[in-house]
Amino acid sequence: MTNKYAVVLAAGQGTRMKSKLYKVLHPVCGKPMVQHVVDQLNKLELNELITVVGFGAEKVQDQLGEHSHYVVQEEQLGTGHAVLQTDHILADKKGTTVVACGDTPLLTEETLQKMMDHHEATQAKATILTAHAENPHGYGRVIRGGNGQVERIVEQKDASQDEQAVQEINTGTYCFDNEFLFKALKGVSNNNSQGEYYLPDVIQILQNQDEIVSAYQTTDFSESLGVNDRVALAQAEKLMKQRINEMHMKKGVTLVDSDNTYIGPDVKIGQDVIVYPGSMIEGETTIEDDAVVGPHSMIKDCHIGAETVIKQSVATNSRIGARVKIGPFAHIRPESSLGDDVKVGNFVEIKKAVFGEGSKASHLSYVGDADVGSGVNIGCGTITVNYDGNNKFMTTIEDDAFIGCNSNLVAPVTVGKGAYVAAGSTINKDVPAEALSIARSRQTNKEGYASKLNSNKKD
Repeated sequence: MTNKYAVVLAAGQGTRMKSKLYKVLHPVCGKPMVQHVVDQLNKLELNELITVVGFGAEKVQDQLGEHSHYVVQEEQLGTGHAVLQTDHILADKKGTTVVACGDTPLLTEETLQKMMDHHEATQAKATILTAHAENPHGYGRVIRGGNGQVERIVEQKDASQDEQAVQEINTGTYCFDNEFLFKALKGVSNNNSQGEYYLPDVIQILQNQDEIVSAYQTTDFSESLGVNDRVALAQAEKLMKQRINEMHMKKGVTLVDSDNTYIGPDVKIGQDVIVYPGSMIEGETTIEDDAVVGPHSMIKDCHIGAETVIKQSVATNSRIGARVKIGPFAHIRPESSLGDDVKVGNFVEIKKAVFGEGSKASHLSYVGDADVGSGVNIGCGTITVNYDGNNKFMTTIEDDAFIGCNSNLVAPVTVGKGAYVAAGSTINKDVPAEALSIARSRQTNKEGYASKLNSNKKD
């Protein structure tokens, strides 16, 4: 089996983005562009992937982590110079090397694999990924000979009238015989107006050596999009969103208004899930069959069970069971776990809390740093008082307990199994199982007092 390598070019500053954020870290559908590229390449079962970093090197490495090795291009002297920085790692290795740019987030594993297969089938020393452009203005044109091999790449400014009519364009993604690539790179000159070493010059060097230079044309022009400014970033976002949404719909997900539904690239959704408009589903989220999300819900890094309904609510980094009812206007904060058949109603906030099966907090409550058992009813206006200004403390509510409305549970505190807390109580001591706890001032009625107050009012 042929060894496979990849080089991702991610050293440019991206000044046209007009941003403090390094260009390749700008997100497309919630994931940085360079992460999209690296994720697709790593699906090819590479022997090694190297990312060439420059500006913002540490932030790119923080983002990609162990998904890549790294080399630093201290001076940005062109794409050829960038690839040459990997010389000490790759130069003597046999195999096939893909070179891709970190600002091409729409590249897919399927296209990259087909390009590599074509490269090996034609026994080429270099293969260019091309695309058909209805309006090729501004792109380098790929000029083929009668045998279908690439004769040359002509930039827009250098193209003749006939060459400008060619609609096959260079996407900037390449496949090389690794040994020939590094030999040719040493012959690349910077004798040009920019004083830079350009990777496409390798193509001309190989052709001068009578080596085979091939081209593989992708059927999806959008994969050629390189993001250099905010306009292109918006285009990439729109195209990626459409691709993701269509994929889910083809797998049996109903998107009521796909133009106004935003789903991240790593989200997994089961069959017969319904997603209403205005919803955003991001990160490592999994939604099981027959669930309903939205309208206007935000879900990130959650596991959501079958038949669960989340309306106009926010859930982050939590595990939510089956047949759970959430919302409207609920907030499930990180590290929460809701068991099956739980209800979290309007204006309820759950934070770092566990709810057992069938428990309910139907409205206007805050439950944070809590372990809530099964079959618990938490009344309206209940608060777990978990913070003393310095430290957080746990509240434990055991199975089948009943918490009356407008109760404050001052942690650390435990309400025992089957216990009752009377409405309006402030509980700062443990409540035994099956007990009724009342912690409020005795009511006093002063007859006629209101009339006295009214008589003292001034007109």
